[in-house]
Amino acid sequence: MSATVSPWLVALDIDGTTVHEDGSISPAVLAEVQRLTRTGHEIMLATGRSAAATLPVLERLDITPRYVVCSNGAITLRRDLTAPMGYRREWVETFDPSEVLLSIRSHLGDARFAVEDEHGFYRYTEPFPDATIGLDSEHVDFDELLRHEATRVVVISPDHEMEDFLQVVEQMGLNRVSYSIGWTAWLDIAPDGVNKATAMERVRAELDIPRARVMAVGDGRNDIEMLEWAGLEGRGVAMGQSPREVLEAAGEITGAVLDDGLATVLASL
Repeated sequence: MSATVSPWLVALDIDGTTVHEDGSISPAVLAEVQRLTRTGHEIMLATGRSAAATLPVLERLDITPRYVVCSNGAITLRRDLTAPMGYRREWVETFDPSEVLLSIRSHLGDARFAVEDEHGFYRYTEPFPDATIGLDSEHVDFDELLRHEATRVVVISPDHEMEDFLQVVEQMGLNRVSYSIGWTAWLDIAPDGVNKATAMERVRAELDIPRARVMAVGDGRNDIEMLEWAGLEGRGVAMGQSPREVLEAAGEITGAVLDDGLATVLASL
């Protein structure tokens, strides 16, 4: 990097931002990510995915950032060449999920549940999309989920329309946890006060990058805090297809994922 150019810290959501619905990454996005990495900017991922489902995306992008934020901020990985797959768990936040699991089941009797523990191992009651929980997982009955500390709880209710699901979640009165709602009838629950923004601020401080040189790009409700955090002094960018609440939280809006919106905004750095 030129001595006259200072590095940016760029946090990228994965699904719907970096990766298309079919799992592909466009050549334009790949080119921009690699260009910025070569220039000396710190390009990293901040995702709701588990660590096991996140690291393969780094390989596809051909980048090795110092940190990776997974599980909506509950797990932050640090680059370590001696660790499996080159990363170790640097910061892990956990909570007792039993109360919230029982509460949700009382409202959503047919829901599917998955709980991620501090080691990245998932226990689930019914099958989930592979990108959500990765391969390190086990099918268990519901009561087994109550016995383990969690970094993340995932709930999907396939039979619910989105508006109905939102109403049910509102009625639950969830407290002492942080939660976000996905594109479909999908609920992601993290420890209280933990989200992508809290994890990214810790990373930013470790890397000693000024708040004015942070950028975050995302498309989901679990990106709202991160976009607001980045936008306070830097750049919080929503993908064009984002829900209304996400668009309102962002300081900038780029094109949709199908229109290479991420490549467009990265090209501005």
